[in-house]
Amino acid sequence: MLHYCGPILVNSAGIVVRAATHEMQEQDWNSVIATNLNGSWLTMKFALRQMLTKGRGSIVNVSSTGGLVGGPQLAAYVASKHGVIGLTRAAALEYARQNIRINAVCPGWVVTPLTQAQFDDDTTRERNLATMPIGRAGEPSEVAEAIVWLSSDAASLVTGSALTVDGGQIA
Repeated sequence: MLHYCGPILVNSAGIVVRAATHEMQEQDWNSVIATNLNGSWLTMKFALRQMLTKGRGSIVNVSSTGGLVGGPQLAAYVASKHGVIGLTRAAALEYARQNIRINAVCPGWVVTPLTQAQFDDDTTRERNLATMPIGRAGEPSEVAEAIVWLSSDAASLVTGSALTVDGGQIA
């Protein structure tokens, strides 16, 4: 990809702590914000320096549908993922003239180690899948394909976008 697309950064680290807002521990809040939002900013900060010297680049930040809508017992996660989208849009405007595109993907339900518990029992799985108009959770490869596209020259006019990859979940 480097040869064809230039420098690429994909920020995909993320954690979640579920708790009612009034019961969440400050340490948990800080950990989620540090990983999901601060981590994205820090990696962007250093990658952008290299991209500026190369005269081009593409950054894709992994947010979530939680970055576009709320969710109960997910205050820190939702706040961090909204922040990732805000960071993406602000930076996209800053660096567009330097030929650096910055976008976000917002996956819905995708079965990963982070979400596996939401699919372990029949009741929880059915409740979650009921929110998916296509009737199934996504696969990591489907999110990866969106990231590859956003990173490629095929998306040369796309910057500052938050692309949902959610099977219509928040349509």
